[in-house]
Amino acid sequence: MKNRLLPSTLAIVVALSVPGTVLVAQNMQQQQAQAQQIEDLDEFLAVYRKVKSSYVDKVDDKALMEGAIKGMLASLDPHSGFLDRSDFSSLQTQIDGEYGGLGLSVTLEDEAVKVIAPTKDTPADRAGIKPGDFITHLDGKLIVGGTLDEAVEAMRGAPGTTIRLSIFRPGRDAPFDVTLTRAIIDLKPVQWEVKNRIGVISITGFSEQTGADVVSAVASIKKSLGGNPLGYIVDLRSNPGGILDEAVAVSDAFLTKGEIVSERGRDKRNIERWWAERAVPGDVTGGAPIIVLVDAGSASASEIVAGALQDHHRGLVMGERSFGKGSVQNVLPLTRNTGLRLTVARYHLPSGRSVQEGGIKPDIRVPQLSDPDYKKRVAVRESDLRRHLVNELKDDTKDLEEDILDDPRFAMTAEQLKAKGIEDFQLHYAMETLQRLGSKTMKLAEKPVKGKAQN
Repeated sequence: MKNRLLPSTLAIVVALSVPGTVLVAQNMQQQQAQAQQIEDLDEFLAVYRKVKSSYVDKVDDKALMEGAIKGMLASLDPHSGFLDRSDFSSLQTQIDGEYGGLGLSVTLEDEAVKVIAPTKDTPADRAGIKPGDFITHLDGKLIVGGTLDEAVEAMRGAPGTTIRLSIFRPGRDAPFDVTLTRAIIDLKPVQWEVKNRIGVISITGFSEQTGADVVSAVASIKKSLGGNPLGYIVDLRSNPGGILDEAVAVSDAFLTKGEIVSERGRDKRNIERWWAERAVPGDVTGGAPIIVLVDAGSASASEIVAGALQDHHRGLVMGERSFGKGSVQNVLPLTRNTGLRLTVARYHLPSGRSVQEGGIKPDIRVPQLSDPDYKKRVAVRESDLRRHLVNELKDDTKDLEEDILDDPRFAMTAEQLKAKGIEDFQLHYAMETLQRLGSKTMKLAEKPVKGKAQN
């Protein structure tokens, strides 16, 4: 009998002893982690003291601490960073929607300033600066090796003042200079026009009231036509993103129901979701055909809108693969004049996919043939940035390579297009597509239905 009871007795003893063993192990791990933290801090302080006592020139304490903070954040990902007084003020200015400068979205690659995209209808855009260009000098001063903040601060300035940019463009034999006149970059993010009975809504950024401005643009288009257009083109090209809530509001304007985007932080179980019909009831276009234009400069909030409409089969995405920024940053104030821009989550589209690294793949790839440099130009995307976050749901890389293949349908040169009066081939192709779709839709709507009385 005793032998038969022994296994269960041992099981009880083991069951009782395991929790204590686990707690002891956990306590040991915590103690080891704390000891390592103390050792790391001691090492940091040792370096700090050595620099203070032995560096060739006297150094400022604040400059040393700020440099340490920036270095720590720079080791995380390309979008986290310390905001000093100037950066904090500049960020607030961009959110408010107006500043003096050139209209460029830039990043730092191999210590060189690289253009992500120029903002539409700004001095940089009108001067022909392209995504993928490297800015090497400002007014003849070499900026390679400096910080991104210093370069951005130098490019901004009083409206009406000039600055000379030295540009290196991959595919060209030699660098060239461009002199720009700074202007008020009034980030009125939404502009609209009507072309051939098609409503074209250009969204250059997602600042305050962008969603409301899109709703207003749709109403204005209908009013100018005295009725519904054949369809709408939502132009998100070279749109670097902005406020998440405004991306949700724009998506909401075109959707009747369903999820728009979800946000997932460190704890994968904690998922925050945004849904349609939160701000705008129903689809303000009444179900009209929509084409969304994107390119390599369409990032972040732009990709949320394009991806939500694509996943819900509400719009046809056209153009070139987007930038691929699927992360969310929060601005955390540290003092009254400084802050911390920290990546806190990844966002996911309604289908559950992430755009991180891969971007939005267009339903129809349409190259910008009207740009004579489009084949030589090297597009900058999130996947090109050092220390970028990895897409945990990464697709087969073959899907990312498809959009570099030439389509035989697009054989015309920029010169041939210009001779035909086509300055923007992607917009032209989208309009032609909408005219075909819109005409068919209107004919179906006008066609009498047998067996029903006609008013």
